Formats: sequence, structure tokens, C-alpha cells
Amino acid sequence: MTKQPERRFLRRSSSVSVSILAILLAAGMFAALATPCLADEGPKPDPSGTATGDRTTAVDAAGNSFALPEPTDKAAPDYGKNKKDFDDYQAQAAKEPLAVKLADDVGHLRVATNFAWTLNTGYLVLFMQAGFALLTCGLVRKKNAAHLMMLNFAAYVFAFLAYYAVGYAFQFGAVAINAAPANLGGIPTLNKFLIGHGQWGFLGGRGFFLVGPAYDTASNCFALFEVVFMETAGYIIVGAVCERITFWAFLLCEMFIGAILYPVYGCWVWGGGWLSQIGSTLNLGHGYVDFAGSSVVHAVGGFCAMALAIILGPRLGKYGPGGKIRVFPAHNLVFVVTGTLILLFGWMGFNPGSTLGATDLRISVIAVNTNLSAVAGAAAAMVLWYFLFGKPDVTMACNGMLAGLVAITAPCAFVTPTASVVIGVLAGLLVCGGVLFNDRVLKIDDPCGAISVHGYCGWFGAVCVGIFADGTYGAGWNGVGAAAYLGHAGQGVTGLLHGDSRQFLCQLLGATLCVAWAFGATYVVFWSVNKVRSMRVTPEAETEGLDMPEFGMPAYPEDAVAPASY
Repeated sequence: MTKQPERRFLRRSSSVSVSILAILLAAGMFAALATPCLADEGPKPDPSGTATGDRTTAVDAAGNSFALPEPTDKAAPDYGKNKKDFDDYQAQAAKEPLAVKLADDVGHLRVATNFAWTLNTGYLVLFMQAGFALLTCGLVRKKNAAHLMMLNFAAYVFAFLAYYAVGYAFQFGAVAINAAPANLGGIPTLNKFLIGHGQWGFLGGRGFFLVGPAYDTASNCFALFEVVFMETAGYIIVGAVCERITFWAFLLCEMFIGAILYPVYGCWVWGGGWLSQIGSTLNLGHGYVDFAGSSVVHAVGGFCAMALAIILGPRLGKYGPGGKIRVFPAHNLVFVVTGTLILLFGWMGFNPGSTLGATDLRISVIAVNTNLSAVAGAAAAMVLWYFLFGKPDVTMACNGMLAGLVAITAPCAFVTPTASVVIGVLAGLLVCGGVLFNDRVLKIDDPCGAISVHGYCGWFGAVCVGIFADGTYGAGWNGVGAAAYLGHAGQGVTGLLHGDSRQFLCQLLGATLCVAWAFGATYVVFWSVNKVRSMRVTPEAETEGLDMPEFGMPAYPEDAVAPASY
């Protein structure tokens, strides 16, 4: 039974997390109020959705608009011709109002179709939370099952609030400058960097609290899809820090991920920031490319988890005399397998949904690539474990499937099905090696293998773009190659095996920078926090199991009288 002093400590600890959340909300509100009014600043938000999508968003299969944009650069050599073409187009449009109305309706319907696709795939990704909860709960000991469920539940609640307050604006507050999501209408109101400008932006500056420029139908559609990606990074840490972290410390970690860690790197890659633009600024391929988040989501979460696991230290009894490893068996393999299959299902939103549009028919290739890599990863992990230990391990087979999914997430749109199988096999082998390396060499206690699955395989997946991308998709990605690239018109993102060594160097740089940012920033912040107040539960609470000491409620009350064990 929890003693009175422990209850007071828990109340004080919870108040710390609430205070930090209040500070984040206040900071976001201040930034929102400080954001200049858009009355004199160009595009207005469209909260009703009636003005989003018109003739400018009606495009052909290659993405070419039927409406000519007005040229603005008078110094351009072809300005005169383009201006004449635009004037002729305007004159013709004035003569045919019914044709213009039809084009506006087609453009609006196209955007509406893409809204529906993006929102529905976002719901699939949100359902992955159930998969993470079952997977991580099943992999730990019975006495900590309620603790795991509470961590998974709270991750969504508090990380979302932090992302709503400041994270979304930091990540996508300038997305219209270099990375406008055209399938959703472009979101032209999010057009200001807080730090940096042009192709050297480092932090978005509009959209705090989803007010002002972000109170827009396209922005909210985009925000829903992106917040569930951020939450995925937040769930990842659960598997590495469980069974010994205090609840208040976990909430602080989640708010840090939602407000700062994830949005900053996400701005660099997906928000039009500097890393996505080094194809233009430094002539490195198409700039850094991560289609659906091997690095932006998974490596950020995985290496954040690694830093936290090192700070917390291993669970009691994990390493015996001489560093002998003690294995804590999973308490519910049914949960583990069910959770893995739910995650596989949710990944059908994660990867194909990242087109942000059903009108991008590459979704079929992406879906097939994703599944092939998943099953190849599972097969490789099963075979390797059988070869090493004489029997296949269902938990490692599940981790192999997740490893294949993580690794294909960045290159899924740019590679062939055969390359996807190769990527999956390599990821399945990597996750097994990573688990053994962490346990036996680094002595990092990672109860669910999250560091290997998401960290190591996330880094690997981002690098795979630079190796296997075949150039058939992604023309114009990050503003590169729309006209010609590598001597070919319409050449898409291309990797080392297909003739572009610069893209490989770019991917290696960007993925390694992700590791440094996620691990370094997390370690500095939470090493300091841990020095002020320990993030770890007491040895007595850890021995008893965290269900009662942390939450006062066991997952299995019928076993409450049984003696606790490691």
C-alpha cells in the first residue's frame, strides 16, 4: 500500500508537470497574440472551407495546372512572353464564365477528395495508439501492465496539448514558403519563419494555438494528420523507459517531444526548412528526403528513447554479477502479436497517407512496398533468431516486422517492390543485432526493443532513400528536378544504385544529424532535470511493481496478493 509521504511526493511531482504544461500553453498564447494580424499580409485563412480549391488546384495527371499563374519576376528573361500568355488566359476566361465555374468546381472537388483521404488515413495512424499500447503492455511484466497502459494513454493527451500550443507552429508555420502541401490547397497563410528565412529556415513562426493563420480548413486537415505522426514519436519512448520512470517525468518527456524535439527537426525536413532545401543551396540531390518519417518520426523517437534509457539506467535485477543479463519474459504474447498486427494495419495510413491525396496514384506502390518490407523483416528476424538460438522468438519476429515497416517508411514512395524486400530483410537483421548490441555491449536496458526498432532502423531507412530510390517518382521534390535532373526531364528522387551519389551523401548527412539532434537535445535536457529531481521511481516501488505505487490500481487485481517478483 502506498505510504502517505509517497502520496505527497506524487502530488508534488504531478504539480511540476502541470506547471510546465501551463508554461508551454502561456508561451504559445503569447506567440499567438504576438503574431501580426493578416489584414494587410496577403492570403486570408478559410475557416469555412468555401474558398479552398479552385481552378488553380485543378491539375492534370502530371500535376500541371490548367490555370496560368501571373508572372511576378520582371527581371526574368521570359517575363514578357509569360505575361502575354497570362493576359491572354485571363481574357479567354472572361469570355467563358461557365468554363471558369466548372474549373473552380473541379479544383474544389479535387481538394475535397484529398481532404477525405488525408483525414481517413490520419484516423488509421491514430488507431496505431492501440497497437503500441498492446505491444508494449504485453512485452513487460504483469505487475507493470497498468503502468504501461497509463503511459500510452497519457502520451497522447499531453504531447497533443504541447503540439497544439507551439509544436505545430514551430514545425509548419512556414510550410507555404518551400513545402506547400499542394494536394490540400497549399495553406498559403502559414508563410513565416520565426528563425531564418527563405531556403535557410530553422523554425516556423505561424499557427500557434491553431488560431489566426492556422484557423483554416486546409491547415486543420494537415494538423490532424501531422499530430498523429508526432504522437507516434511520443509513443516510441514508452517501450524504452517503462517499468522504472515516474509519471511526472514521463509527462515532461512527452511535452518536450510535442513542443520542441519533434517539431524542430520536422521543420527542417517537412516544414520547408534548411535541410530539405540543400538540394538547391548545396547541390545535394533533391535535398534531404524522408517520405513518411523513418527519421522525422521513428529515429527522433528512438534516439530520444535511447538518451532517456541511459539516464534512467537499467531495471533492478536486469544485470547480475559480472554483467550477466537477466531476461524478463513478456507477460502476454497475445497482446504482443495483436498489437503488432494493429500497427501493420495503421501503417497503411502512415505511408500511403503521406501523399496527402488520393489523386496521387503512387499510393498503390507505396502500400505494396510497405507490406513487402514488413513481411521480409519478420521473416529475416525469425530465421536469424532460429539460427542463433535454435528456436524462433515471436517477440523478435514482431520486432522484425516493425523494423521492416520503420525502414521502408522513408523510401516507400521512391523504390521498387524488390528493393522493399531487400530493405525489409536488412532491417530484420539490423533489429536483432541492435537488441543484442544494446543488451550485451552498451548495457542499455530497453524492455521493448524500441531503440533498435525505431532508432537504428529509422536511421537506416532514411539512408536507404539515398541507395535504392530509382528516379521514377518525386520530380520537383523540394523544388529540384521539375524540368530536368541528371540529364532527364521529370527525373525523380534518385539514389546511389541509379546514378546519384549526391543524394546518398545528403541522406547520410540528414539521418546522422537526426541522431545527433534527438539524442543530444534529450540527453542535455533530461540529464539536467534528473539532477534536480530523480526521474526514477524508488527501489521499493519498482520491486513491488508500478501499478499500485504510481496509480493505485493494479491491472490484474486477482493477482494483487501474490508476491511481486522481478
